[in-house]
Amino acid sequence: MVPWSSEAIILAFGGGVFGASLGGLWAFCLCGLLTMLGCLVVLAGGSDFLLLQVGLGPIFGPHVGGFVSGVVAATYAAGVRHNHPTGNAKDILSPLVDTSWDVLAVGGVSAVFGLLLVPVLQRIPVLRESDMLALSIIINIFLARLLFQKEPPWGDRESIRKYGWLGTDNHAISWVGWMSPPSRLVVLGAGVGLLSGGVAKGMRAVLVPLAEKGAVSEAAAITAPLIFCWGLSAIMLTMLNFGQGSIQKSPVTHCMAIMGAWGFLQTGSLAGAMVFGIGAAFVEEYAARLFYNHGSNHLDPPAAGIAIATLLMNLVFKPEYLNFSQYF
Repeated sequence: MVPWSSEAIILAFGGGVFGASLGGLWAFCLCGLLTMLGCLVVLAGGSDFLLLQVGLGPIFGPHVGGFVSGVVAATYAAGVRHNHPTGNAKDILSPLVDTSWDVLAVGGVSAVFGLLLVPVLQRIPVLRESDMLALSIIINIFLARLLFQKEPPWGDRESIRKYGWLGTDNHAISWVGWMSPPSRLVVLGAGVGLLSGGVAKGMRAVLVPLAEKGAVSEAAAITAPLIFCWGLSAIMLTMLNFGQGSIQKSPVTHCMAIMGAWGFLQTGSLAGAMVFGIGAAFVEEYAARLFYNHGSNHLDPPAAGIAIATLLMNLVFKPEYLNFSQYF
């Protein structure tokens, strides 16, 4: 489906309205489920429609209705309409269906913007080596923060002066403070990187022969191993919605999962998957400290981590840049 087509734009708007009505996190969990189901269809030798056009595409991808629409709508509801269920733009757990029609419409418009932004970013040298969907999400939310909360990307200056830009007040203002200590990031990043790398290894072994026979597309044969554990991590975030207190303390691992898989696909090594899983854990934590902790709305650290880490990895591994791929 062509991103600039009227059909894609209309579908993105509809998905954005639906995603906003669910709220950002519920929409993302559903996006992860659809993506995982799409991977399973491809693994069985079926169509890539559910994976590439629904879970990662204009219908309900994370850069449209499957996440960002709920975040932008929450920012608008809290900062402009003042009808957010909890009054907190960082709250992306609460559904927004009981707000107002314009909040939902803002979600639809933000989804269309996210859709149209991707092909624009793909034309920018060097920057196009990043993950386009993740980068689109970050830009969309930065713009919402500026327009609806009147804040720059780094957030509230007073909070930065009080705690320091990278400070966390002993994790009191942290994005997910229960996951933030470096020792936990190392171990969790290693575990998730290995898990995702192992799944990517097995799926790639199945899908390469299918792609060679023309049973599945090459795009699907690359994307499914890369994204499967990302979808699993998204579904796992239902713990945040259903839990209370310590039960709610879910690890947030989709950045580690996708970069662990990417590490295996680049190096052919599970050790590489582990290293990149650890690296992703720290990249997203520092993205949280730079852009989330002091902000008044949700700026997604995993999306920022994926955008930054993918850019760095492509610059390191691609032949036209540092070409480290020759060593693997």
